[in-house]
Amino acid sequence: MHFNSGDTAWVLVSSALVLFMTPGLAFFYGGMVRSKNVLGIMMQNYVTMGVVSILWVFVTYSLAFGPDWGGFGIIGTLHNFGLAHINQPIAGFTGLKAQSIPPVVFVIFQMMFAIITPAIITGSTADRLKLSAFIVFIIAWSILVYAPIAHWVFSPNGWMAKMGVEDFAGGSVVEMNCGIAGIAVALVVGRRRGWPKDSMMPHNVPLALVGAGILWFGWFGFNAGSALGANILSANAFINTNTAGAAALLAWMAGEKIRTGKSTTLGAASGAVAGLVAITPACGFVKVWGALGIGIAAGFACEAAVHIKFKFKLDDSLDVGGVHLVGGIVGTLLIGLFGSSAINGVNGLLLGGNVTLLWHQAVAVLATIVYGFAVTWLIATIIHKTIGMRVSDSDETLGLDLALHAERGYELGTGLGVRVGSMFTTSHEGG
Repeated sequence: MHFNSGDTAWVLVSSALVLFMTPGLAFFYGGMVRSKNVLGIMMQNYVTMGVVSILWVFVTYSLAFGPDWGGFGIIGTLHNFGLAHINQPIAGFTGLKAQSIPPVVFVIFQMMFAIITPAIITGSTADRLKLSAFIVFIIAWSILVYAPIAHWVFSPNGWMAKMGVEDFAGGSVVEMNCGIAGIAVALVVGRRRGWPKDSMMPHNVPLALVGAGILWFGWFGFNAGSALGANILSANAFINTNTAGAAALLAWMAGEKIRTGKSTTLGAASGAVAGLVAITPACGFVKVWGALGIGIAAGFACEAAVHIKFKFKLDDSLDVGGVHLVGGIVGTLLIGLFGSSAINGVNGLLLGGNVTLLWHQAVAVLATIVYGFAVTWLIATIIHKTIGMRVSDSDETLGLDLALHAERGYELGTGLGVRVGSMFTTSHEGG
């Protein structure tokens, strides 16, 4: 096999960028929780990096990308368990789909996707989740939910891939998957004590903005790296990613202004993330004006969606459903309108295509949501009924930082470490 050194270097750099997104997510989430839980939410994100990294190289990579089991396009075999046979071409990536990078580089790149997806789920259950139960959950979820859906979409042998579903960088596998999983776990674990009556404002919006900036930076590796080469497709994905993020930022601000009369800094950051989420499945299939339309639609749709939880009394703490599920749906479906054969794939309805592509995208949305919710709810329910998923009432009142980790994120005031206060600012939690 011949490999391209430039493509290999770009995908390795992209892998590092995607891994950096998980600490960025920890900052983003850490700024949005109350100060007594900042280390608790960050710890969950960092533990995910450790657990999923080991699980991926031994088990879940093979289930996602190994030879198809039974020819049904549902799940891979354990042919690549422990990275066995790693020098063989990856199943399905032959002929026109042959890769120009070594298989182990593809393993590394895809591992970073497998890490950040369950990490995003932590935002739904912020302030109340036991770390030990979370570790059990992400092991089971990675095997039973992430690996199968990754096989469906990302493996050329998966049933969605064979059907013609277009998902360039993970609208189904990552965004909708973690969004619907977050809702399922939040329903099982239950609402935070005092929500929604008590004030649960973010303790450090600047920290959240730093996290959102890191996410935006890393998303270029996430999306442009998914071209698996240093080429024009990668460049198109890069500019589309930035365009959608920028458009959604402005659209979210406009939506807030219309709804409340003010635009918030946290809203701007959340809008950017919503646009980046929505363009993830579409970045390699649309022209830049399509990216603009997707970003605007995502900004308005996600800004509206984060308030729906109050009507349903769903305590999705940091709006994983409102941003990742809704954003993923918007981006996946709008490929059916804005898709362009001049970039990659086939034309959507607005460029003279037929309804087939839109139908395929809708099937992907429905299948991901139904399977992801059902299996996640089952996993979470079993764990919750056995070892319990949430901390005790007293530990929740004290805060996860002291209760679980015997640490505090901040020691402010005197040299004796006496805490004297913290700052509270704007939040989606205002209803």
